[in-house]
Amino acid sequence: MVQNKTLGQQLASTTKVWRHVLDARLQPLGLSQAKWLCLLELIRADEELTQSELAQRLGIEPATLVRLLDRLEAHGWVVRQADIHDRRSKRIRLTERSRAIAIKVQQTADDLRVELVRGIPAEDMAICSQVLSMIDQRARILLSPGTDLLADEGEQ
Repeated sequence: MVQNKTLGQQLASTTKVWRHVLDARLQPLGLSQAKWLCLLELIRADEELTQSELAQRLGIEPATLVRLLDRLEAHGWVVRQADIHDRRSKRIRLTERSRAIAIKVQQTADDLRVELVRGIPAEDMAICSQVLSMIDQRARILLSPGTDLLADEGEQ
């Protein structure tokens, strides 16, 4: 196999295949990827999130999240309530029924991660994680208007 993929292509490809494997393992639960990602984010938060917080964590537009929450709420997976401090804002929480499913999703995702990185030295994983965090941080900085990484580092 020819390794001509850029780092970005490798990241996208790895993410895609990882999610496909997880989708296959979660298929018996009857959850689409959008649904299990939402449940996973809510269980990881370990608290109620506002719709805007959840949309940001999922990396989707608020309008897209509203449609997803409509479906999840109709099936009894989540509850939306007005925020007591800001009635325009909705807080999202898992139902007891979905909490058990979300825990199963979390465990399945954790098990898959362990399986996929088995045999890779811990030092390599630490370096990989550190490099990805640095790239993520730099990309987020570039999303800020008027940011120039080279100027910020004195490398003009």
